[in-house]
Amino acid sequence: MASPQQLVQIETGPPVRQPKPEWLRAKAPVGENFHNLKKLARGLALHTVCESAQCPNIGECWNHRTATFMLLGDICTRRCGFCAVPKGRPQAIDWQEPARVAEAVATLGLKHAVVTSVNRDDDNIGGARIFAETIRQIHERSPECRVEVLIPDFQGIEECLRIVLDAKPEVLNHNTETVPRLYRAVRSGARYQRTLDLLENAKKIAPGIVTKSGVMAGLGETAEELVEVFHDLGSRGVDILTVGQYLRPSRDHLPIARFYTPDEFAYLKTEALKFGFRHVESGPMVRSSYHAHEQAESTQAPLSRN
Repeated sequence: MASPQQLVQIETGPPVRQPKPEWLRAKAPVGENFHNLKKLARGLALHTVCESAQCPNIGECWNHRTATFMLLGDICTRRCGFCAVPKGRPQAIDWQEPARVAEAVATLGLKHAVVTSVNRDDDNIGGARIFAETIRQIHERSPECRVEVLIPDFQGIEECLRIVLDAKPEVLNHNTETVPRLYRAVRSGARYQRTLDLLENAKKIAPGIVTKSGVMAGLGETAEELVEVFHDLGSRGVDILTVGQYLRPSRDHLPIARFYTPDEFAYLKTEALKFGFRHVESGPMVRSSYHAHEQAESTQAPLSRN
């Protein structure tokens, strides 16, 4: 019998057997800034999604002194088929975590901070409050820093979304990840309509908020299905869209159905721009927080305190 930590692998498409294409080969993480940021995160007992999710851009981003901080520990309550973040029973919520994240942001002198979290379906309200307090403390310690939050769906609880938006983040991100047909395999516990509703409701609750979402390619979807997702997101007023290649973290995760070429990502960007997005980042190495600072600047997201 499989252990609780193992994922139930659901084949959404035939696995890719060929080696990783040249355009997907990231440089090994090295450099003084990389090691300093790693030391800072360890010293403050913080987690970064860059490490937990095995992001291929960690070397580039950390050498530019940018990182995505992960709240609420590093154990997720869901078992999504694509994600490398450990799954299991999380520890109690750490109410001192927002202050430590704010200290790291101030120490790094960030102008754009990205904050995400694991899913905490055991305490969605508590999770939302940690997001809100982190936003407030970053704003207090670093008044010129924009805060982008990449939030879970909070199981559709609107009060959680309101708690986060009341803290006035500059960018609210919630990833769609894949097409509706593949949701059951890819996003355990999530619902496609719930994601669309969250992004739509964010605009209703806070009309001036910049909203953002991301999609992975290569899980067995078709280009036509991706374009339909772009249409759905655009019709909900989403401002920023990211599209990147899915990379399999381990053999316990969903297989890669295919590698999209750079030309295909360029085509997807062209199609997406037809639906009213203010910025589209589409490429093999694109991840949700990749070039996040430039994305926010391109939408002219104002500092929420101004």
